Amino acid sequence: MSTFAIRADRFVLPGATMQGGYLTVTDGVFGSWSAEEPDCEIRDLTGCTVAPGLVDTHIHGFFNHATTDREAEGINASSLELARRGTTCWLPTTFTESIDQIAGSCAAIAKADESRGDDFLGARIGGIYLEGPFFTMKHVGAQNPAYLIDPSVEVFEGWQEAAGGRIVKSALAAERDGACPYCAALDAMGVVTSIGHSDATYDQTLAAVNAGASCFVHTYNGQRGLHHRDPGVTGAAMTTKNTYAEIICDGRHVVPAAIKALVDAKGWEHTVLITDCLGCGGMPEGDYMSGGLPVVMKGGLCYLRNEDGTTGSIAGSVLTLAEGVKNMVDWQIVTADQAIRMATEVAARSARIDDRFGFIKPGRLADMTVFNADMTLATTFVGGVEVK
Repeated sequence: MSTFAIRADRFVLPGATMQGGYLTVTDGVFGSWSAEEPDCEIRDLTGCTVAPGLVDTHIHGFFNHATTDREAEGINASSLELARRGTTCWLPTTFTESIDQIAGSCAAIAKADESRGDDFLGARIGGIYLEGPFFTMKHVGAQNPAYLIDPSVEVFEGWQEAAGGRIVKSALAAERDGACPYCAALDAMGVVTSIGHSDATYDQTLAAVNAGASCFVHTYNGQRGLHHRDPGVTGAAMTTKNTYAEIICDGRHVVPAAIKALVDAKGWEHTVLITDCLGCGGMPEGDYMSGGLPVVMKGGLCYLRNEDGTTGSIAGSVLTLAEGVKNMVDWQIVTADQAIRMATEVAARSARIDDRFGFIKPGRLADMTVFNADMTLATTFVGGVEVK
């Protein structure tokens, strides 16, 4: 049996953030925290904060690999590079494509997950997130409009079969025909439905929430915005206290003041930090494909490439979740403790995977993200092994 303990300045634990002390790890799983030094190997991370491994619940790929490539090897390559940047769990996120193409993406993600050995030091696949194809044309964004359809439980069940039961979250526009029955059916299956790319009214959005929807896709972006006579989807995200609201925390998709408005209205406990990172994340600036559409990455952001060569609307981010956590602290929107929890335990709860991810608890796999005092990434552990 192999045991070591980490010494650090702070440990973000479920009940409280503990100052100083030691956290033991035995054979790749967490032991307990103690103020007293245990009799085992000590790994010194003085000056650092030890957090649960970051959980990215909305991300399309990384390091020039994406779910739309439908290649298990590419998914695993993304996992490895994500772990090197602080993310230890992710939900590979699909795009609006044909029914068969989405099934192929689900099958490739499942194959990647099945092929992972005990010594694989990549971010774990916490489940699959279907972003589309049940969206509205008005807020289609960087989704492919050729494949928009109404929600169908039968179609979903085909995707779930291809995924080997791994789909944990499915997005839709609340105003599409069949939206409420779809939300109710998936809720009964234990699958989260998330409202986005939607022009729904406030009342239509509430109807979907009442039917079982419990999350909002990248709040503010791709949805009917807040107006004092028309609260829309954004207003519903702010006022439904038991739902979760994703937010892209790069400062470009949503400016810090608007993020603060959401957090103040929603509470940090129900605001989920996400990246919405595209497959070109971690790569140099240039032209790429995303969800079957041409995009250009420049200035730390991705844009659709128009037919005439000009850049169009924002297509997605190239953010890492560790950078997003630091942003939230630097903008003084929340404390470091809260920002970490928004990217770990809150994220895991929002996707109903908190029984496996998002917490440092005895007996769980020892996945950790370690921050320096200035909230830059110090290192990552997957299963108690430091990722180099």
